[in-house]
Amino acid sequence: MTDSSRKHRFGRPGRTKEQAAAARRPAWRDRGERGDGPVTLYGWHTVTAALANPKRKIRRLLLTENAARRLTEENIPTRVTPEMVRPSAIDQLLSPDAVHQGLFVEADPLPSPDIATLPQQGIVLVLDQVTDPHNVGAIMRSAAAFAVKAIVITARHSPEATGVLAKSASGALELVPVVTVQNLARALTALNERGFLTVGLDSAGDADLATIELREPLALVLGAEGKGLRQLTRDTCSALARLDLPGDIKSLNVSNAAALALYVGSSRLGLMGR
Repeated sequence: MTDSSRKHRFGRPGRTKEQAAAARRPAWRDRGERGDGPVTLYGWHTVTAALANPKRKIRRLLLTENAARRLTEENIPTRVTPEMVRPSAIDQLLSPDAVHQGLFVEADPLPSPDIATLPQQGIVLVLDQVTDPHNVGAIMRSAAAFAVKAIVITARHSPEATGVLAKSASGALELVPVVTVQNLARALTALNERGFLTVGLDSAGDADLATIELREPLALVLGAEGKGLRQLTRDTCSALARLDLPGDIKSLNVSNAAALALYVGSSRLGLMGR
């Protein structure tokens, strides 16, 4: 029986295991910078999605007794031999407000595909220096729901695909490819050259996204809250569009704007029933 199909029997955690786990605490931390080191994943949906993703190399898995029992009941293979610990051992590895639900993983980052390999159909999201990990995680969750082909982010001024971001994505990190680029304007130019319609979302856009002509492949470009799209990003997009709203508040959180834009784009392109 291989590691990938092995179902482990779990015993009660002991103090020695807990102390050993705490002693092996990784030196790195969950920061808003990108790197090549191991990533931290925690929480039920985040970790089980990682365990189900053959592209994700799992290095270490910590489980509490309750989490281990639930994995067994739901017939979810662990892929690696887990370390049984008490909840407090995982607490020590995370920020005080982190909700881990008894699961913690150290894993390798997922590979970043190249712009040239993206399918020339459907929708791609492009994020222009959206730095808040909660927002990016929520955007990834919406992207998975709308079957987005990929998310393009910058190597700098983007949160690392770990920790808080992964938890906010609720498993979507394993479902939507993330393309990391050094220069967003060059990436948009590459998308334009490959036939993508690149539409930047901006409150000063020429027309409502619901009214402009759309086609596949479509790249929707969103900027950070506050500063929005950078000027070079705006200049490189094929078109600029706004999201017209009926209420008194005319602006949305970037993750909500992404979800609304994906709904409008998917509906108008006939992607909802595919």
